Amino acid sequence: MSLSNQVKNQHLLWRAGFGPAVEQLGDLSKYSPKQFYTALKKASAKKPEYIDVADDYLKGLMMGIEEVGRQQKKEISADEKKLRQQKSREGIRNLNMYWMHEMVNSASQLREKMAFFWHGHFACRNLNVFYQQGLLDIIRRNALGNFGVMLKEVSKSAAMLNFLNNQQNRKDHPNENFAREVMELFTLGRGNYTENDVKEAARAFTGWSASPKGEYLFRRFQHDYGSKTVLGKTGNFDGEEVLNILLDQKQTARFITKKIYKFFVNEKIDEAKVDWLADRFHKSDYEINSLLEDIFISDWFYDEKNIGALIKSPVELLVGIQRTLPMKLENEEALMLLQRVLGQLLFYPPNVAGWPGGKAWIDSSSLMMRMRIPKLINDADEMNVNAKDDDDTMMGMKDGNIQMKGIKKGGGQKAGAGYAGMRRQLINADVDWKLYLKNYESVVREKLADEISKTLLQVKSGVSMDLIKQYSDQTGRENFIKTATLQVMSLPEYQLC
Repeated sequence: MSLSNQVKNQHLLWRAGFGPAVEQLGDLSKYSPKQFYTALKKASAKKPEYIDVADDYLKGLMMGIEEVGRQQKKEISADEKKLRQQKSREGIRNLNMYWMHEMVNSASQLREKMAFFWHGHFACRNLNVFYQQGLLDIIRRNALGNFGVMLKEVSKSAAMLNFLNNQQNRKDHPNENFAREVMELFTLGRGNYTENDVKEAARAFTGWSASPKGEYLFRRFQHDYGSKTVLGKTGNFDGEEVLNILLDQKQTARFITKKIYKFFVNEKIDEAKVDWLADRFHKSDYEINSLLEDIFISDWFYDEKNIGALIKSPVELLVGIQRTLPMKLENEEALMLLQRVLGQLLFYPPNVAGWPGGKAWIDSSSLMMRMRIPKLINDADEMNVNAKDDDDTMMGMKDGNIQMKGIKKGGGQKAGAGYAGMRRQLINADVDWKLYLKNYESVVREKLADEISKTLLQVKSGVSMDLIKQYSDQTGRENFIKTATLQVMSLPEYQLC
């Protein structure tokens, strides 16, 4: 069956971005996917601005810590450490909200979606906001550029060097953690290197370190200048030369390509297509834009079996809703709590392997929570949610059961700015329906539910549209569109893209 441009373009915008923006809904049937992809590429061509959310107090505090280090005085006090951690947590919270805002509102959808992929690939959990800002800048600047360049920048980032313990990697006392993860998770994949390759590569990365504020430092007296043998090549390699050896391997191109295919196309791998893509990726010297074009311009990307085949991650779900229904959130921090409850809090991956994705996103409790989100955002709807008690991912708020409440505009108490002791989270969303309603102006009342379903779902719903109508507000055309939209967004099929 031949698919319409609307279906294909919705598919493209959910995969190469975070779903259609409300102002794009009327154009989905007018242009070809190739035209849409060209527009996405053009909108993402500009270099992104560095996101700096660290407050002046923290910057001053960090300068003081560096000065203490230079003067070789005694270590900073316990109170100073506690204050630094508190300020860093606040900074990472602000970084989360700022980046999520970019995902919702930026025209550079392709770049932000690709940066979101790299955020999971180069997964890093670190409570230093300067480190996290630096790593985020690397993946956003290089998201569509050259993988080799990005790999080297990430490998020299303070965030990754600290997270993978390379500060402890010194001559005669090598720490293998960094070298192992670079091979297993960032380049070759498990089973494509030996334990001796890890040991020898670790020696090459000795002396790679970073300052408290995040600048890369090479501590030459800690570096092992001796001969090393990595993947059959021998020499007095340094870390960058080892990364080049890893990039020379076609297996690295295949490992990255397979991961990108699973993320953007289908979890069920077509090995022949991955081989073809990986070969071209390797021959292009790892140009990410070229790989993405090979995927998104192909006819097979728009095969019916690939449409609606992926489960939206929590971030994709939350961002996609906001792109379709523009809203002002009085308490954006509640969205962070939703991220956490659903299992994907930006900057807090479960481990260096990142989020597993796919069916791991869904269980009986998380599915019910996902299906309540549209109404939670819009209605005076209250629920208790149980979240894992993890002080890192709670950013200082240790509190078992948390009530979340959605409030229509003008109602409810404003939530405080901090986390500590906050048991009730008020989302307090003011949805701007104007552009969304305009999209249905020419649709007759009898076909509204069907058109809403076509716009919002990538697969046919198992729920009858008659049932959607039955539970929607029939008192007026606008009320019907609003309530039917929320009903459709609450269906299990809305979890797919």
